[in-house]
Amino acid sequence: MANKGTYIKESYDELMNKVSWPSWSELQSSSIVVAIASAIIALIIYVMDSAFSNVMNLFYSFFS
Repeated sequence: MANKGTYIKESYDELMNKVSWPSWSELQSSSIVVAIASAIIALIIYVMDSAFSNVMNLFYSFFS
């Protein structure tokens, strides 16, 4: 049990004193970059999926 208590105290100390947390403005700008990148990637996947679907429908229409 003493090892668990020591672990918790050392973890708390490390999180409070040794970790450099981003500022609020850094966090906001990073979140915006991630949101924009996610939207672009989702759009690319949507376009690729739509194109592949159209190609497959055309391909299957030859055999129906």
